[in-house]
Amino acid sequence: MQLNKSYDVIVAGGGPVGLFLAAEVRRYGRSVLVIDRLTEPSAQIKAGSVGPRSAELFDQRGLADAFPPPDPAMFRAVAAGTSPGAPPPRPVGHFAGVWLLRGAPEIRTLPLFAPQQQVETVLNGYALEAGVTVLRGHEVTGFGETPTGVEVTAGGTVFTGRYLVGCDGGRSLVRKLGGFGFPGTPATITGRQALVEIAEPNPLTRGWHRTDRGMIVFGPGPHRVLTVEFDGPPADRTPITAEEIEASLRRVSGTEVTVTALITGTRWSDNTRQADTYRRGRILLAGDAAHVHPPFGGQGLNLGFQDAANLGWKLAATLAGDAPADLLDTYTTERHPVAAAALDNTRAQVALMRPDPQTGALRELFTQLLGYDEPNAHVSRLMTGVDRPYPIAGDHPETGHPVADRKLPEATGVARLYEVLRAPGGLLLDGTADGSLAALADGWTDRVTVLATPGDDSLLIRPDGIVAWGASTGDADPEAVRESLCHWFGSSRRS
Repeated sequence: MQLNKSYDVIVAGGGPVGLFLAAEVRRYGRSVLVIDRLTEPSAQIKAGSVGPRSAELFDQRGLADAFPPPDPAMFRAVAAGTSPGAPPPRPVGHFAGVWLLRGAPEIRTLPLFAPQQQVETVLNGYALEAGVTVLRGHEVTGFGETPTGVEVTAGGTVFTGRYLVGCDGGRSLVRKLGGFGFPGTPATITGRQALVEIAEPNPLTRGWHRTDRGMIVFGPGPHRVLTVEFDGPPADRTPITAEEIEASLRRVSGTEVTVTALITGTRWSDNTRQADTYRRGRILLAGDAAHVHPPFGGQGLNLGFQDAANLGWKLAATLAGDAPADLLDTYTTERHPVAAAALDNTRAQVALMRPDPQTGALRELFTQLLGYDEPNAHVSRLMTGVDRPYPIAGDHPETGHPVADRKLPEATGVARLYEVLRAPGGLLLDGTADGSLAALADGWTDRVTVLATPGDDSLLIRPDGIVAWGASTGDADPEAVRESLCHWFGSSRRS
């Protein structure tokens, strides 16, 4: 491995988010170093899927085919029986273990059902193939800003970079040393998740179950178990044992389940916090370093991937000197509210899981409300992250197109548009009959690909797949297009 001492970007943390961010920056030819304390990707059980928004993102990067095709039966098997007489819901997810979500029109893509370990392995190969330098077995122990960048110490070696991004998890050293505030709410529960071997006959029933001692989950795979107990946060951070998992399963389920082997396991809490900003000078945060919350719905991994997609192209543009002065600041502006909403919904899920009679009554009422289409669609949008568009239209009041500010829909006038987005840079779909928008965008063609789509809507699409501007056929305002191009991609190079 060719190891230099100087890079454009240094990423602290080689988990899925750090690897994906590194590859996003590297797409633009910038040098990137990833430093991780582990000698190889973690095998610890974590998330079990990649949600719809990130599944679309993976498709845009050509990564979706690296995972098995979505199998709705996996979620239907878990969901069956949650509502007597009702058909299995569309496999969008759940809220507090209530498997009644039927989806919403904005949710166009099924999750990718793959364990986080597999996702991390795929992304490790993706980053290496892109030319990212991945340094494992080294831990970042300190850093400092210089007038032109940062100096990062890891394994006794000092590396220099123009920017440092902390993707080093919930206990992020980068966040702590960088002076970021991390307000939120403290832990009140102990959650345990594991892959185990259970002696037959197995008394556990598949699915999510609320008992008078907490929550217990068995499945969807034959070895996965999860418990939530409301007796305070974990007492220590020692490695979890088969005996601990067995005792928790027995307490919550009320059965004499016997665990014969622990394959992998972890404990967690509902400690819920968010960094006050995602950027301080040349130091930035992404993923769990920027926001922590309980893992209900697998939202953390997807938040992190969306962080990386949002930040990567902005960081690359800034390094190239193409970015408007405040482009990096839009990272916090856009991503902070999205994570804040996810943190709130996980707090609400914890509240709906509590094992007391008052919560039971509230949970029953909530279940009834999910029987109505609009509340069901609202919660589905909430859980998949499609409910909250970026505040782009506020910068461009004339933008009234229905998909502006939102993730690009695949159904447009360009076949397999996501494949077009695999090239770095933005994309302008010129729906005008005379190609006038293409002529206008001539000064940005080094940063924006232009495709003629006469008769269709005109759209300006950012590198992260977000529609920055749109107009219906024949309504394209050239000045609005010019303003949006300048706002996101800098000045025109045409004299």
